[in-house]
Amino acid sequence: MIFKSLAVAGLLTCMVTQTASAGFILYNIRNGASGAAGVSGLPNGPYDIAITEGGQKVGLGSSDIDGSKLKNIGNLAITRTDDRTGMAAGPFSAPYLNFWITDGTNYAVVANEPSNAAFQPLFNNGYDLTFADLADKTAKVFENADTSWLPNNGVGLTFADLGELVIQAPTIAELGVGWAGLGTGAPRELGTNVAYGVNWIFGDTLENYVSGGPGYAVSSPSVTAAVPEPSSLVIACCGLVAAGVSFRRRKRAAVAAV
Repeated sequence: MIFKSLAVAGLLTCMVTQTASAGFILYNIRNGASGAAGVSGLPNGPYDIAITEGGQKVGLGSSDIDGSKLKNIGNLAITRTDDRTGMAAGPFSAPYLNFWITDGTNYAVVANEPSNAAFQPLFNNGYDLTFADLADKTAKVFENADTSWLPNNGVGLTFADLGELVIQAPTIAELGVGWAGLGTGAPRELGTNVAYGVNWIFGDTLENYVSGGPGYAVSSPSVTAAVPEPSSLVIACCGLVAAGVSFRRRKRAAVAAV
């Protein structure tokens, strides 16, 4: 019992919040009738994304927390600095979130609803979100016609309902083969099928995502999750082994003394 308690305590000690190391990648998802959206920016931002017509769609994606459960999102943030007042849908229409989720066999995209009034109070010159902010919000599921593997067959869900599913982008090969319901708007790079588990999305088929002017101006995208820190795990495991050996030696000595 003592050894088990030490093991639990050691593993809990090893849980830390780590910041994404590879960062976010800007990529084109879909062209409009007149071509691709205009994008520019440095590798780590700031970024300018001009959605000039419905149909154009751009992603800002990261695989840094792929493999984490949805419920283990620590923080998701992005700053938006453009003038949003001239947009048809107002200031809350973008960026919005897409997550690739899986049960280990099936994939789908779960998205927030940027026009949903419940999300709008979360916007403050961008977003600075924890999973607690998302948990009770409506979660719409896309990019898979089969929703039988999801809670309640994918109907009437919140992010909390999907919390046990894993954030994980499909591989290039899996997206190349495809499946029923996978569409052209799925968050994957046009022409390469490279995909990322966490995505900020700009544009869509609707005109209300057209940015106008210089476009969306965003910076400082970040994502964190509670993950084991490798060095801490090594130290903890060594300590647990030593504690176990010491405990067994004391037990044997006590038996021998009797």
